Amino acid sequence: MQTWAIVVAAGGGSRFGAAKQFARLGDVSVLDRAVGVARESCDGVVVVLPAGRDWHAPSGVGVAIGGATRSASVRAGLACLPDDVDVVVVHDAARPLASRGLFARVIGTVRAGADAAVPGLPVADTVKRVRDHHVVETVPRDDLVAVQTPQAFRRSVLQAAHAGDGLDTDDAALVEAMGGSVVVVEGEPRNLKLTLVDDLELAQALIGGARA
Repeated sequence: MQTWAIVVAAGGGSRFGAAKQFARLGDVSVLDRAVGVARESCDGVVVVLPAGRDWHAPSGVGVAIGGATRSASVRAGLACLPDDVDVVVVHDAARPLASRGLFARVIGTVRAGADAAVPGLPVADTVKRVRDHHVVETVPRDDLVAVQTPQAFRRSVLQAAHAGDGLDTDDAALVEAMGGSVVVVEGEPRNLKLTLVDDLELAQALIGGARA
């Protein structure tokens, strides 16, 4: 089964203060590190970039131009995949520390028959629902997980989920909405998402072997 990754790197990084995917992490960019593990784990990779942004793509890596939303950017990546791809992995460039083992877990779960597979970690903090700065409910966390990328999908399912031009914060939500089977596999605590500058500093500490 041919497996390709779509690395979504089209965001502007408003909370970070710049396009974080092009920031340095060790001796390469955040994007280069995310693409590197995707290339090691999949048969091919398409990177979705912001319009007007140059990036030196490694040999064999395709490039697409992103849209106004994350979902539109994923659709741009889907349009670039070869016809013989069976499994699609969607990965955020803002998660540069995902391991090959994590890619293997989500891909293996889809190859075993699931429509989709996503990494998740148990929610450790107490979660409260708030309206107008007032707590209205404490949400039971026993069956809650915080979901990460990479997320793997049967290609036909992911394309069907995107056929209606839907919008959501991750692709698994679109598959859920159409009644697809989404399996949660064990995520990785070090697979943090870079949102603020402090997150980049933590990632630097993690790759340097420092205690953070």
